Amino acid sequence: MDSRQRVKAALMHKTPDRIPVDFGATAVTGMHVTCVDALRKYYGLREMPVKVCEPYQMLGFIEDDLKEVIGIDTQSLDGPRNMFGFENKDWKEYTLDNGLLVLVPKKFNVTKDEKGNTYLYPEGDITARPSGKMPKNGYYFDAMIRQQKIDEENLNPEDNLEEFLQIGQADIEYYRDAAEVAYSSGRAVTGVFGGMGLGDIALVPAVFLKEPKGIRDVEEWYVSLATRQDYVHAVFEKQTDIALLNLDKLKDAVLDKVDVVFICGTDFGTQTGTFCSPDTFRELYMPYYKKINDWIHAKTNWKTFKHSCGAIESFIPLFIQSGFDILDPVQCSATGMDPKKLKENYGQDIVFWGGGVDTQKTLPFGTPDEVRREVLDRCEIFSKNGGFVFNAIHNIQAKTPVENIVAMIDAVKEFNGVR
Repeated sequence: MDSRQRVKAALMHKTPDRIPVDFGATAVTGMHVTCVDALRKYYGLREMPVKVCEPYQMLGFIEDDLKEVIGIDTQSLDGPRNMFGFENKDWKEYTLDNGLLVLVPKKFNVTKDEKGNTYLYPEGDITARPSGKMPKNGYYFDAMIRQQKIDEENLNPEDNLEEFLQIGQADIEYYRDAAEVAYSSGRAVTGVFGGMGLGDIALVPAVFLKEPKGIRDVEEWYVSLATRQDYVHAVFEKQTDIALLNLDKLKDAVLDKVDVVFICGTDFGTQTGTFCSPDTFRELYMPYYKKINDWIHAKTNWKTFKHSCGAIESFIPLFIQSGFDILDPVQCSATGMDPKKLKENYGQDIVFWGGGVDTQKTLPFGTPDEVRREVLDRCEIFSKNGGFVFNAIHNIQAKTPVENIVAMIDAVKEFNGVR
């Protein structure tokens, strides 16, 4: 099998020739730029600064030579703009606080305060208020809350919809061209089209907008899920309508070049439980998720990808009922997320994309042998009868020892019988 066939077989719950591997196809399955740099040096690849392809989490772009070494079977089809609202192009050099030289887009414009904190700006406009803050010697940007004063009597759902617009011809052309390039890689293509987040807490603060209106404070948004459900319904309903209009245009541009579409990264789990009840999910989220998934399944051959961290075992049947084909990151370290039980109970109905190794404890703090054992165990559990794409549990974080990352890569190759 080639990479695309391998992934597609797994998505159809068939047993491929070996477990397919993803790193870098989405903003929740990547690696910190420092980790990508460390891997390039470890493997003796061409010396070059690594590109920061997602500045919010400072994810590194994985070039084709490193993809070949790792054995990656996926290819990302990203949107025309990153999380801060500017394009990933016209690269320039930038030095992290730890001294590493990387490449960032031209509009990656920052300032520093007297304490050494770094600030990043929406659309790269330093005349606007900063929307991201990286603490001194930090590795990631935190969203800066720019919540305007809420007038409870005059809350307007349209304010929380200002970023959800019908896609224009320029973006359609961008996706058409980018899809051709992604498809030509021979890998399975994951389309990241945006617009379907439905309360994704990474998007609520709108770090890409200069003056966001509506409910933009993370805490206030969570409160709204309980106290302003009519408002949230109105936002989700309109957002879904716009998303379907955009998907219809994108379908015509990229239909046969995409295998998987990233729907949303809305998290429903904590380390020990869920953010809301199953009843709240059924009432507030499921109608819109199902409408999107049903449309995609009726109009395309794309498989739909749902990201949710945490202890969400009780929500997996609801995700399946909502029409999702794929669940990521499969946080096996959270309460109730035993990999054997997950595979036994749900493996025939949903694809597990992730869960390959714990990125909170084992990968960053274990020994290479502990990493190897955990990876082999997870591969044995999740790979039965297909329905598994290997990835770590969420992005590989900064300061993860490169020897452990290599141990993970080697363990997958060992299980797959690949040298």
